[in-house]
Amino acid sequence: MTRPPSAVETAVATCVFAVCRGDARPPLDGLPGHRDAVGRVRLVAAGPLAAVVQDLPAADYAEAALRDRLGDRAFVERCATDHHRVVAAVAGACPVVPLPLATLYQGEERARQAVAREAPRFLAALDRVAGRAEWGVKVLSTGAARPAEEPTGAPLTGRAYLDRIRGLQQDREERRNAAAEAAERVDAALRPIAAAARRLRPHEPAPGQPHRQLLNATYLVDHDRAGELAAAVAALRADPDLADRVTVELTGPWAPYSFAGLDEGGER
Repeated sequence: MTRPPSAVETAVATCVFAVCRGDARPPLDGLPGHRDAVGRVRLVAAGPLAAVVQDLPAADYAEAALRDRLGDRAFVERCATDHHRVVAAVAGACPVVPLPLATLYQGEERARQAVAREAPRFLAALDRVAGRAEWGVKVLSTGAARPAEEPTGAPLTGRAYLDRIRGLQQDREERRNAAAEAAERVDAALRPIAAAARRLRPHEPAPGQPHRQLLNATYLVDHDRAGELAAAVAALRADPDLADRVTVELTGPWAPYSFAGLDEGGER
């Protein structure tokens, strides 16, 4: 005889992907969301707001179970991809406040209450990002330090050897400083185009990778100034003084993850 499922087995956890205004109608029909979900992606009214949610099996997303699953890199990458797909679909249709990965509540009603409690702050964040998108800019050094020239003639000894070592160290330091100054020039040129900007921690280079990340920045840019931003980046890349020191990468547009925080400064 098959036993009936327990309350724990049939319960759901409600994942909140993002928050938008209550009158928004983003295209959610057919949007897959999380691949192990037990319900469709939908809007839940929360006062003047709407939460973009989906139900997940509570047994798999309870705190202890989720903590174990977050140690699985493949699981985290899959969830991040699913989460971003939903946020991007909503952001393409209306202003949106993306929520962090794995923002979970014990059911729809708790999710509704949590969003409604923060309505003034969500509304302020939506005003901040309306009509704008996030763009990422990374500035990397052009490569490893210039290789030293092979000495000719008799081997260097004593003071001459020490002078040569100091000279090489000074050359490396000058190149590092020049690259850092070039990164600052890039940031200074792009900030006036943006409504807001944030500098994130540069990523460490992969083993054996000579290109150091000198700037990892995001810019919140009005939609009608996106072309201006792209042109500014192209001009920076074409500047021979900068091109000898750094490369500049531009990505976007993205949903405003870095600027849709709930406090005035956009931090969450």
